[in-house]
Amino acid sequence: MKAIELFKPPRLCARVSAGLLILRLVVGLAFIFHGYGKIQNPFGWMGPDASIPGVFQALAAVSEFGGGLFWMLGLFTPLASLGLACTMTVAVRMHAFMLHDPFVSQTGGRSYEPAIVYLCVAVLLLLAGPGRLSLDRVVFGEKTRDAPVPEETENKQ
Repeated sequence: MKAIELFKPPRLCARVSAGLLILRLVVGLAFIFHGYGKIQNPFGWMGPDASIPGVFQALAAVSEFGGGLFWMLGLFTPLASLGLACTMTVAVRMHAFMLHDPFVSQTGGRSYEPAIVYLCVAVLLLLAGPGRLSLDRVVFGEKTRDAPVPEETENKQ
């Protein structure tokens, strides 16, 4: 398999593509806002006492800011989704298991709900692709339909 094939979005109907576009624009913008402050100080945005090495802080900052921008454009969507999924997995782990934050805070405090929702969006875009309305489709084209599984072929006869 050629590397370029990874960036070809699957063929989706117009309604699904429109829904994915809206999701990419809204959540991509949210990630740009989340990542903007971090990208200003990528190796130290967690503060001087952080236990997370600066290189991992920089990866999270680039993932959030750059990944949000790429989602909005629909460009390199699988790569952006993978980076954001990794970042949000770490965020869920940190909030749920290290800080023992609740899933939803009843007092408006910290929770791991936003991180797990963003993780689910990243997984969705990783699996479904950006849809028709994306630069991935313009630059890389669309995947051809997958060949039917042999069991499906046997059932149709």
